[in-house]
Parts: sequence; C-alpha cells; structure tokens
Amino acid sequence: MGKLSKKTLNKVFLRSQTCQFSHNYERMQSLSFTYLMSPALKELYKDKTKEEKVNMVHRHLEYFNTHPIAIPLIAGVTLAMEEKTNENEKDLVTNIKAGLMGPFAGLGDSMLNLTWYPIAGSIGASLCVANGSIVGPLVMFLIINILYWPLKYYGLHKGYQKGIDILEGEGGNTIFDRLSNFANVMGLVVVGALIPNTVKVMTAIQFEAGEGVINLQESLDSVMPSLLSVIVVFICYKFLKKSEGKHTAALILTVLIVSTILVSVGILG
Repeated sequence: MGKLSKKTLNKVFLRSQTCQFSHNYERMQSLSFTYLMSPALKELYKDKTKEEKVNMVHRHLEYFNTHPIAIPLIAGVTLAMEEKTNENEKDLVTNIKAGLMGPFAGLGDSMLNLTWYPIAGSIGASLCVANGSIVGPLVMFLIINILYWPLKYYGLHKGYQKGIDILEGEGGNTIFDRLSNFANVMGLVVVGALIPNTVKVMTAIQFEAGEGVINLQESLDSVMPSLLSVIVVFICYKFLKKSEGKHTAALILTVLIVSTILVSVGILG
C-alpha cells in the first residue's frame, strides 16, 4: 500500500466528477486534472521544498486531454509514479501521462461514446416508444452511470495501487485488449437483444392451401421469431461496414422508401 490513504483517493475521485468544467483551448483538461489530483499531491509533497512543489504544479499544468472516464485511472497511475520517482526522474511521470492520454481517448470514444452510449440510448428510447413514459431517459441515465462510476472509482484506486503494471497483462494481453474484447461482446449481446424489440419487420404474404390459408409470417415465426428483422439489420450492418458509415443518411432514406413501397403492395404488413 502506498502513502496515500483511501480517504484522500476518494477526494480525488469526487473531484473527478467535475473534470469537464474547466476546459481551455490551450491546454484542454490540464487545469481540471491538476485540481482533481491536488488533495493527493499536497499529501505527497507536504515535506518537499518550495521549488519541488512549484515544479510539480508546472508539470501537471502542461497540455492534457483524454476521455473523461479514463482520467481517474490515469490520475491513479500518475500519483503512483509521483510517489515512486525521485525529483530527477519526474520526466518519466510526464512521459507516462502523455503516453496514456491518446490511447485512452481513442478507447473511451470507441467503447463508451460509440458503444455504451448508443446501447443505453436504445434501451431508453425503446421504453419511450413503448408507452411514451419519462422512465426512458431516467433508465438511460442510470445505465450510463452504472458503468461510468465503477470505472472511475476502481480505475483510480487500482491505478494507484498497481501503477504502470496495471496496463500490462499476461502473455502480452494488455488492458486495452481486454477492454476492447469486453466491449465487443457486450455490444453484440445488447444489440442482439434489442433487435426483436425495436426493429419490426413482418410480411403480409399469404398462400391459399386448399380451403385454408398459410400465413408466411406465422410460418417464419414458428421456425425463428423475428427472422426478417435480423436479416434487415444484418444487411444494413454489412452495408455500413463496407461503406465505413459514409452513407448512413442514404441508407435510412432507402429503408424508408423501400418499406413504404413494400407495404403499399402488400408484401410487408
């Protein structure tokens, strides 16, 4: 265990909730990053000389910008390095902090902004569509923060406890690889569960069989419910992947036009 107490680290965690309040175009999040770490830095530097304290403040006011949810983890690693390095080794602290902000910014954007946000929004929107209830936005807010708060809290504490070692794994399996795999699995599971609830594709085609009528939709549902919905989502996914998302608006318009035509001629119900 390091010099910093759990109480001090919790102060850092609470301050990390305000890390987006002091952006500036010159150094981005450097001021808020220094502010959130100040309770711990004061404790680590309480017996240091004035010159060392000034150098420490200047060091952390340098340019810094990453995903907000990754800030506590980077802060934990940075504090561990601050505690373990001598004054003539502080360049290592700056280099590690600067080296982490880029990868975590990309990881946070892809995993959270482009994966978790849409998942939470889809679940919230589905509740609103179902009954127009205000519960949808509240559920979205809860889903987002059920993940965000533990990530920030345990990221800070584990980052401080293990320092730079937390970024490494057995057999070269780094934290970036593990988080990416987790995001992919979670995204596929949730999106797969949302398809039958949010994408409604049903055919109105019927066949006469003797004196009876065979309903194609009922036959498909007996084999695999929501089969047509899955097929449509798969086609849209393959198109977006192949076009790298460049023609999303055109795809939406095409789906609307084709759906309208198919409904008007009696193919879709």
